[in-house]
Amino acid sequence: MLGLGLIGGAVTGSWLTGEGEGRPPGSQYAAAATLWHSTPVDQLFPPTVEGTGAGPGGADRTWTRIAVAPDSGCADAFDPLLHKALAPVGCRRLLRATYTDATQSHVTTVGLLFAKADPATMAALARRFRDERLDRRSDLMPRPYAARGTAAARFGDAQRATWTVSVLTDAPLVAYAVSGWADGRTVDSPQPAADAVRSGATTATAQAGLGNEAQGLADRVERRLRQTIGSATENPA
Repeated sequence: MLGLGLIGGAVTGSWLTGEGEGRPPGSQYAAAATLWHSTPVDQLFPPTVEGTGAGPGGADRTWTRIAVAPDSGCADAFDPLLHKALAPVGCRRLLRATYTDATQSHVTTVGLLFAKADPATMAALARRFRDERLDRRSDLMPRPYAARGTAAARFGDAQRATWTVSVLTDAPLVAYAVSGWADGRTVDSPQPAADAVRSGATTATAQAGLGNEAQGLADRVERRLRQTIGSATENPA
């Protein structure tokens, strides 16, 4: 049985690097909670993302955004088990965008779940799945966003090849990415991105660099989010 507070993912731990002198405690946390309605989509999900050294063997990557989902709640956005796992932190808003690589061979959905939870609840959630290594749970894999008329049109649940999920402890956010092939091929044994990027990994997912796609995009979206939160805290409206 999956208890309350479980989620698949990779813990980011202390994601923001400190409050800074003179800032009220929790100011960054509060600022992060409002970003979903106060930040342009191009700032959260840039039209083009450069992944210097993000590919296999340190190769460079460039990702192009091909679809942005309407901001929404979390109903039907996750498999039932993952939806249940996320319930303790609540869902204020969900933002998603899908990218393709330069060859349009791979597609990756990046998601930002803005939670309702306080810092203690977010920390408890992160601690729970860190201790139980739930980032290896393929039954807690996020769903892709497939948009008609794009390279991701056939990127459905059966096409999910690799994923990464992070519960942030210094912001009410869950960030994730899920990758697959653009040609619609099904994947029988999805592999966590953390495993797919390991040296010597021999699965088709790893050999194709799909773990690098998911991990690389997730990392860069989180970095931009960190910068946005820092700016919002330094320059409050």
